[in-house]
Amino acid sequence: MESIGVVVNPIAGMGGRVGLKGTDGKLAEARRRGAEPRAPDRAREALRSLHRRAPDITVYTVAGAMGERAARDAGYEPVIVYDPDETGDRHESTASASATDPATADTTAADTRAAVRALLERDVDLLFFVGGDGTAVDVAEVLEEGANETPMLGVPAGVKIYSSVFGVTPADAGRIAAEFDRVERREVNDIDEDAYREGEVRTQLEAVVPVPVAPAVQSGKQVSSGSVDSLAAGFAREVEPGRTYVFGPGSTVGAIEEELGIEPSPLGVDVWRAGSAEEDADADGAAERSGADRRSQRGVVLARDAAESEILSVLAEPITIVVSPIGGQGFIFGRGNHQLSPQVIRRADEIAVVAAGEKLDEIDALRVDTDDEEIDEELRGWLQVRTGRFTTRLVNVV
Repeated sequence: MESIGVVVNPIAGMGGRVGLKGTDGKLAEARRRGAEPRAPDRAREALRSLHRRAPDITVYTVAGAMGERAARDAGYEPVIVYDPDETGDRHESTASASATDPATADTTAADTRAAVRALLERDVDLLFFVGGDGTAVDVAEVLEEGANETPMLGVPAGVKIYSSVFGVTPADAGRIAAEFDRVERREVNDIDEDAYREGEVRTQLEAVVPVPVAPAVQSGKQVSSGSVDSLAAGFAREVEPGRTYVFGPGSTVGAIEEELGIEPSPLGVDVWRAGSAEEDADADGAAERSGADRRSQRGVVLARDAAESEILSVLAEPITIVVSPIGGQGFIFGRGNHQLSPQVIRRADEIAVVAAGEKLDEIDALRVDTDDEEIDEELRGWLQVRTGRFTTRLVNVV
């Protein structure tokens, strides 16, 4: 590979940790809640991985936060082919251009599409983008409008990653970009974010595009149809009085909440403290202080559909985080549950992973991608996954 085209969606993923489950149409609200950009850091990580293996390739990119900054930080001297601050007028320069701050960048899908068109004019060997499914759709649309067969590869930075065009991690994406020697056609999917926020997943195939072939290109999300009733019943009967449970998204974890008398937020994070009849008075006080007055049959809901800050504000030790892997991909942290941040994970003394056996049959390993390498390393290794009322399975976290 002699050249690469890089485009970064600097606002991708900003809605995740503040509980918005996406950023499409919610950027102002995400900022109001104190959201911080994550895409620029992940872009740097991916491009540094690329630079270690291919320091001499030509990098074409977009001014400022849409690629230039990350490329320079990684050690490249990029060629700028588009500047969103210049009313869409493309220019070519090796000089530093926009100083746009990722935290205040107001780039749009139109900027992404214009940037991709400019990159394709340079006949790049690979379109390397940073974002989520929405960004993948923007890139794919430009490829398809010109029947262009340039391969594309994503660095995962969005809240939702349903498309099979991303590296498993930013470092994987950089390595794949440097080393791939063939491509295959893979799916770009997206979901309706408004429906997603209401707890309904509506996926739609948007495009089929060429993508580098590598084991570390993640699979598209699949849904397991296996029953989880016995798993939920077994987990519920073993809850520990006085322990705080942080329930991640998904139908499997939701079944556990329902078994406990909690109304789950299917795609959000709920915090619940197990109690007993003798502890009801204390539980009522905790609920009143947190503003969450919904009581379950065996404890109290401290926060529902909570952002990272809300979760941290109500946590009390001991703490268990309950998560289920994404079907077909195996992620337990870093996809669709950014509210479960490194800070939240560090507070927990127990991580409980639950999954029906049928779902585990589709997964070669469990995966983590928390934006914190120390946490990721601590989570790696063999882990007992609860699969039924009394059964578990040993699965490797890689």
